Amino acid sequence: MKIVGIAACTAGIAHTYIAKEKLIQASLNRGHEVHIETQGLAGTQDALTQQEIDAADVVIIAADIKVNGRERFKDKKVIEVPTGLVVKSPNKLVEKLEEVTA
Repeated sequence: MKIVGIAACTAGIAHTYIAKEKLIQASLNRGHEVHIETQGLAGTQDALTQQEIDAADVVIIAADIKVNGRERFKDKKVIEVPTGLVVKSPNKLVEKLEEVTA
């Protein structure tokens, strides 16, 4: 499965990057390809390309704030969760993504 997404927390510091890393690790451990963009105090980092978005099976938005660029995902299956859920249960989240794309 190909997963793309955005991680963004209120402060744009800790939870943003922790959520990104946890989601990437859990996805890779289950054999998925994953690309996660971050949005925060440092602006947008690791911006998703249109090619990555087009190839994606699912989009995960792990955010506690409004994210920019949602229109890029208009024809995609989008799952939204708070960053805290990704930090606490990344494996269960990836399992859920597998279920919704099956």
